[in-house]
Amino acid sequence: MKSHSSTLLAEVRSFRQNHPDVRYVDLIALDIPGHFYGKRYPVEMLEKIAAGSPLKLPQNAVLLGAQGGLFKIGDYCFNDGDPDANRRLVPGTLKPVNWESQPLGQMLITSDGTEAPIEFEPREVLAKVLERLQHQGIHPVVAFELEFYLFDKQLENGLPQFARDPLSGDADDQPNLHIERLSRFSDVLDDMAQTAKDQGIDITVITAEIGPGQFEINFGHCDDGLRAADWAALFCRSTRGVALKHGYRASFMAKPYLQFPGSGMHVHVSLYDAAGNNLLAAHQQRPLRHAVAGCLELLPHCMPIFSPNHNAFRRLGGTVNAATRASWGFEDRDACVRIPESDPRNLRIEHRLASADANPYLVLAAILVGLEHGLEAKREPIAPLNEDRNSGADFPVEMLDAVRAMQQQPVLRDKLGAEFVEVYCENKRQDHLTFQQEIQAREYRWFL
Repeated sequence: MKSHSSTLLAEVRSFRQNHPDVRYVDLIALDIPGHFYGKRYPVEMLEKIAAGSPLKLPQNAVLLGAQGGLFKIGDYCFNDGDPDANRRLVPGTLKPVNWESQPLGQMLITSDGTEAPIEFEPREVLAKVLERLQHQGIHPVVAFELEFYLFDKQLENGLPQFARDPLSGDADDQPNLHIERLSRFSDVLDDMAQTAKDQGIDITVITAEIGPGQFEINFGHCDDGLRAADWAALFCRSTRGVALKHGYRASFMAKPYLQFPGSGMHVHVSLYDAAGNNLLAAHQQRPLRHAVAGCLELLPHCMPIFSPNHNAFRRLGGTVNAATRASWGFEDRDACVRIPESDPRNLRIEHRLASADANPYLVLAAILVGLEHGLEAKREPIAPLNEDRNSGADFPVEMLDAVRAMQQQPVLRDKLGAEFVEVYCENKRQDHLTFQQEIQAREYRWFL
């Protein structure tokens, strides 16, 4: 513990030396809906925390709804006295923020690794899954891909407007994959990529996607699942900030336009043993087939994680590469679980179902549990789409049905934690019901 504190203290002191104009640091963590919460600390106080002083925040901050409100979930929030819970600094995540008007720093915090971790904190849920796999000699390598849209900074009657092409000044309203769009929006995209790199995120490929103002950024393959999810979370935060600095809004909303493709979170996962052998490639790829079967079996029960809100369900069965059934296939982007062409060393699955606004810690945890379950059960999967275009299993396409499917699933309760499953499902149910409590203009048009 002493050497751990020494490492953190050295990180803080180095940061202060390299960034003497920074007076405050945001200590941040991801809540259940995938939003950052936290506190802004004077940088000199950060040294004390790094040296071992306690860092406490309300436990129930993790339970915030999509709009920031608290729901009664069991005894949490209203019958527990709103207790504090210990957090710790995540080493290596203290970085400068360059999208604010004043110099600022930020650093991730978490309850995992403390004496009493919060069972339903997303990072802790993933940490427990990774720890269990490590004890089994399974070492995941993970790469996220995130799609997002750029909009004009100004909304019109609350609705997003197409981003303006910096070259012509016209709305970028033509869906295409043309690489020229990367050049036209290069100022903001280059700043997003460099800012992400400054945060320690391994940015690789940038793609102009099909939707107007839609782009995708890929991250490098990472042998630390927690760090890979950290990258995805931090990228969303920095990208929104950089976009505003350039006069745009960046959004990871799953389906901002009905007529154009939604935005997804694609996750590549391969599994290795301690010697570096690809476990999925062994025995004529039988483990790969078992892992796929496990993913598909649990997928219908993980829909509240993969599609975490009402809008995310709109993305399913959309215009491009968004599945409506649990399916798999080789080099097939219509499948939920795609097997990209690769050599045995790099054999992996690409899980394509999650929306871009899903919680990356929970998405990865759910995928890994599916893989783990499949390797244990050793079942054969259904036919791939390459053999049968109608192959697939139904999954819920509405939130309340999805919550019911998740809540009683025994494998998820065992491997993700029963307390987490109960809390998460109730959070999603309450969020959905709260969303339904507002009468939209369409209802008056239809029924008044």
